[in-house]
Amino acid sequence: MRPQPTYDPARGQPQNPSQNSSQDNTSPDRSQARLFVLAAILFLSYLCVAISLPVTPLFVTQTLGLGNFWAGLGVGSAFLATILTRSVAGNLVDGGGAKPAVARGLALYIAGGLVSLGAGMLPPLPWAGPWAAFAVLVAGRLLIGLGESLVGVGVIAWGIGIVGPQRSGKVLALVGAALYGAFAAGGPLGLLLLDGIGFAGTMAVGALLPALGLLAIRPMTGVAAHPGAKRPPFRSVLGRIWLHGAVVSLQGIGFAAIGAFFTLHFVHESWPFAGLGLTAFGVGFVLVRFAFGHLPDRIGGLPVAMGSLAVEAVGQLLVWSAGDPTLALVGAFLTGLGCSLVFPAMGREVVHLVQPHLRATALGAFAAFQDVAYGLTGPVAGLLADRTGYGSVFLLGGAAAAVGFLTALHMRRTLVAASPPPA
Repeated sequence: MRPQPTYDPARGQPQNPSQNSSQDNTSPDRSQARLFVLAAILFLSYLCVAISLPVTPLFVTQTLGLGNFWAGLGVGSAFLATILTRSVAGNLVDGGGAKPAVARGLALYIAGGLVSLGAGMLPPLPWAGPWAAFAVLVAGRLLIGLGESLVGVGVIAWGIGIVGPQRSGKVLALVGAALYGAFAAGGPLGLLLLDGIGFAGTMAVGALLPALGLLAIRPMTGVAAHPGAKRPPFRSVLGRIWLHGAVVSLQGIGFAAIGAFFTLHFVHESWPFAGLGLTAFGVGFVLVRFAFGHLPDRIGGLPVAMGSLAVEAVGQLLVWSAGDPTLALVGAFLTGLGCSLVFPAMGREVVHLVQPHLRATALGAFAAFQDVAYGLTGPVAGLLADRTGYGSVFLLGGAAAAVGFLTALHMRRTLVAASPPPA
């Protein structure tokens, strides 16, 4: 007879004894160790995304000779693909399990890196000009975006399955530290590889890294899925979390500005250390994640998000107004400090708004709001940069962070007003 799922009130989700789930009889120390291993694998694999961020706009503008709009579209196309598939990824994770979803996502990373490599090796076609190579590049970026849907949601759900929803803020903080740690290392690494082995070689390295991650997760134990559970319409889930998503979307504009245009801004100004923008951002981001990643679980998500967005706004405005590379790098660092805890702070609130079998779906929808910022900022800010210069991109990022702060403040006041008075 097939064992029946049981409910674990401590972890708040069903358990299936027929699966070799990490949640069964696992000590807290072992769970913590497995979570760190998962984060380390994510860091290694996500380098494929990070090294392509500063390299892609340079390839589009300098090698292909296209404008800033197309550079922004080349970067943002991956995020646009992620936007459109987050809800599908969440359903796959909830219904089929986190580990299979992550494995498929890593395979898509590999495919995306190999297709992007083809853009760098494509010989000039007189009848197509640079557009054939650009189309191949975008195809590779779309595959990477599809992979990110599955990897991002899958790793978060896997981590929450390991340590439990009561520590979801810590999971989101650690996952983000791995992602943005990869950005910090990947920025200069990508430019170094571009100088040494060219665009195609850089993309080849990008395809190798998730292949190593795919091998590393093979012996790891998955967590129980929720097949057959009744699911409400996606729009009802979206209705519960859209304000949280809006805050994270407004926060994401600042990061997207750093990722897509910081290097081009430095090159345009003839400043040194162009590759250190993502490093400065990533160092600030990771420092806050490790030092204060516990705060959303301890004091709540909204107060943390408000303080973080205020810092991000200051950082973006500093990049906008900087007259030398040092101040611009300080602004990137402050942007990283500010961006760091917004996603886990608001994500923690989302996790506690829905039932266990809907967590990955809700987190997928929530993450899609951030992807909207990443996907649209590139081409929109590219048009802005063409007309008013690169500095205006960071002014836009600062204004968006300020609006995010006001939105979080409104949510906080609404929550306080709706709370019952103390007895």
